[in-house]
Amino acid sequence: MERAGGSRVVLCLLCGLPAAGKSTLSRALSRLLPPRQGWDCSVLAYDELIPQEAPGPPEPGWKRRRREVLRQLERRLRGPPGPAAQRGLPEPGAAPRPLCIVLDDNFYYRSMRYEVYQLARKYSLSFCQLFLEGPLEQCLRRNRLRSHPLPDETIRLMATRIEAPDPKKNTWEQNSLVLKSPECPSEDEYDAVLMKGCYAQIINLLATALENPVKQNEENTEQKEADRVACAASTVHQADQTCRRIISQTMKEAKDKDVLPSEMKSLAEELNKLKAAFLEDLRQETHLKNEIGQQNHSFDPATSVFSSFQHEATSVVNKYILK
Repeated sequence: MERAGGSRVVLCLLCGLPAAGKSTLSRALSRLLPPRQGWDCSVLAYDELIPQEAPGPPEPGWKRRRREVLRQLERRLRGPPGPAAQRGLPEPGAAPRPLCIVLDDNFYYRSMRYEVYQLARKYSLSFCQLFLEGPLEQCLRRNRLRSHPLPDETIRLMATRIEAPDPKKNTWEQNSLVLKSPECPSEDEYDAVLMKGCYAQIINLLATALENPVKQNEENTEQKEADRVACAASTVHQADQTCRRIISQTMKEAKDKDVLPSEMKSLAEELNKLKAAFLEDLRQETHLKNEIGQQNHSFDPATSVFSSFQHEATSVVNKYILK
């Protein structure tokens, strides 16, 4: 996809553990790319748009907040009202300059990154990934120095869940680069270390991605779409039945614990709202599975949602039982 003035766009994902150095790298790229490469560079920091999430069972609405960030990015690409410069895009009539949009987030699950790849494919944009790899203890130490640090356990758990790019297994991850996170006391020193180290590799990755934008899927036939809808409906129906059984069992446990009738009604309403939120998340995840299933057979959205719902339902009922 070309923006105003004929410029080309590359979506560059920065992923890795909290405090691995992603934001520092994003700021360095925004400083270095314009003067050295003649590129425009815009940074989209997820931490500024959504609360920091913990790995494991997500809270209701967590995935919808992430999708809203993608919708914001899409509106930005399509040219919402307002001066283009305010959106990090070239003004109409300006000389064509490549645009690198850096997405700064943990992106610890591959499915999170694939959603961005889907957006790149939809608009024939370029796509690449920079994975920052650093010792866990180094990330923990850096995190503790932050004004609002995450709990150590959150980062340790994320370290066990994080999925690094695997170009050999997933062809859509072929434009990926794993970088070692440097120890730098200042941003100026970081720029110097970056220039001496991996800057050339990053530029080669961005240039390769820019010359090879993601092609739109030309095989989306009506039959495939019908198959996707049928598959999603079947998965969601099974999930609905499972969630109903979990709710029934949870209500029975609450009754056995002598929860008051008035509170039983509130508990039922809360559990049904939770079920509706999780089923909506499953509809979205099932669509993702249909897209990447041939490349990642281990991705099972139904299993993830079931275990998450069981966890959340237990948390809800404990509020009433443990009063």
